[in-house]
Amino acid sequence: MTVAQAKPDTTHPRLTEAKAHLGDLIAFDTVSANPNRPLIDHMAVYFEDLGGVTTILPDETGEKANLIVRFGPADQPGVVLSGHTDVVPALEGNWVTPPFEMHERDGRLYGRGSCDMKGFSACLMAAAPTFAATDLKRPLYLCFSYDEEVGCLGAPAMARWLKDLPVPPVFAIIGEPSDMTLVTGQKGKIAMRATVTGTSGHSSFSPNHVNAVDYASRIIAMIQNRGRAYETDGPFDQDFTVPHATMLTTMIDGGVATNVTPDKCSFTFELRSIDESSAQSDMQAVIDHAKATLLPEMKAKSDTAHIEFDQIFAYPAMGDASDSDAFAVFRGILPEWSGKVSYGSEGGVFEVIGGIPSVIVGPGSIKQAHKADEFVEISQLNKCLNFLDALTKQVS
Repeated sequence: MTVAQAKPDTTHPRLTEAKAHLGDLIAFDTVSANPNRPLIDHMAVYFEDLGGVTTILPDETGEKANLIVRFGPADQPGVVLSGHTDVVPALEGNWVTPPFEMHERDGRLYGRGSCDMKGFSACLMAAAPTFAATDLKRPLYLCFSYDEEVGCLGAPAMARWLKDLPVPPVFAIIGEPSDMTLVTGQKGKIAMRATVTGTSGHSSFSPNHVNAVDYASRIIAMIQNRGRAYETDGPFDQDFTVPHATMLTTMIDGGVATNVTPDKCSFTFELRSIDESSAQSDMQAVIDHAKATLLPEMKAKSDTAHIEFDQIFAYPAMGDASDSDAFAVFRGILPEWSGKVSYGSEGGVFEVIGGIPSVIVGPGSIKQAHKADEFVEISQLNKCLNFLDALTKQVS
């Protein structure tokens, strides 16, 4: 793939505005456990004042919501520019400056969400006056979701809403941090919780009990073995940052005391897939093997012993949109291609549910996300604003 355009290094005239918007957005504590509605209302008022047509899609509580803003005509196939509003917790104790205040140091803007991914949203806000003042031939749909960080929970409602439009969008650009390079693939994910129920008693009589931690550890070993099989046997796609699927255990909880056989143990595990068609069957194969291997042993000691598997969430992989008609239309403005990524995004949701071919292009590096002193390079915001200018010209 040879998609590459040189971008000027001069300071964009709206860079100061983008920085100011980013400071405002970071100040909203939109950790996924909290409401995001104050931020959504703040953005909606801003875009409405510019003439944008806004639609708010609240969740069942009304405390969280998606925002969709349209600039341009509704009767033409348009482009989605998508970013999530939630951020991960900022519980690390080694932040140099408060995480929900933006601070500028050495050409970087620090704060929770600066990179992932309020920097992109701030650029959209800074570019919106240009969107509003331009005679757009194709509409731009600015989409801001809730709860991406906990399983892409808000995006499906937006994808369905867009799909049901009389003239749906034909292309989506997801602003996840990609160093302002073009990403044409993203892994899907299935997150699961396993709960093992055994029998308890004084640990000196442990052979008579069903040790939930022991059986959980054996399931975890099966998960580890499946993960290793992906590493050795594939399938492989060398365009990904990790060129194969991964399966691993992420959290575990069990036991009550050192001298009590544990009767409960739960743990979470995940599968990140590159082959969307086999993801569910691969996961089910691990579950079936665990039950078939372990349950007879457990039941031989206690009829009440059992294993439960519950899906926490799942989101689909984002396929390669480079063969789509829409990609060909916008190919000339897209930045240099950097491959495919193993982290999640809402691109797969727009593609699978909305039928919208999607790519990732956004400011910042994923290496700076989800950690103390998260930051985005100011130069990345500058590149993003230049890219949005090029997109505006393409659709006008």
